[in-house]
Amino acid sequence: MKKDKKNPMTESFGYAFEGIWTGIRKERNMKIHCLAIILVTLAGTLFQITAVEWCICLLLFALVASLELVNTAVEAVVDLVTEERKPLAKRAKDTAAGAVLFSAIVSVIIGCVIFVPYLLELFGEI
Repeated sequence: MKKDKKNPMTESFGYAFEGIWTGIRKERNMKIHCLAIILVTLAGTLFQITAVEWCICLLLFALVASLELVNTAVEAVVDLVTEERKPLAKRAKDTAAGAVLFSAIVSVIIGCVIFVPYLLELFGEI
């Protein structure tokens, strides 16, 4: 019996990076999340947020972007399996999209907790 040979780790990383890049290039919402990541990074740099605040922001970036990529994958698989409108297909797509929305809303709330005090301090000095 022939044993299947696994891809080298570099190939696996290549496929993963290709998936990330495809998500950024082809998905409108992923572009919006990337813009938010850039803006929060600029704000964090401007306000010189603490290391703990950076870690929180980085975790939230990863959470939202990862869920967006998973949502994209779920949608692609559902579309691959059926072109018909089926309740379970809708549930799968809506639930995956809901996970992204939920994480994005919580991320915005946490972002406000982090950045509003810096904004209030900035506007208090003007």
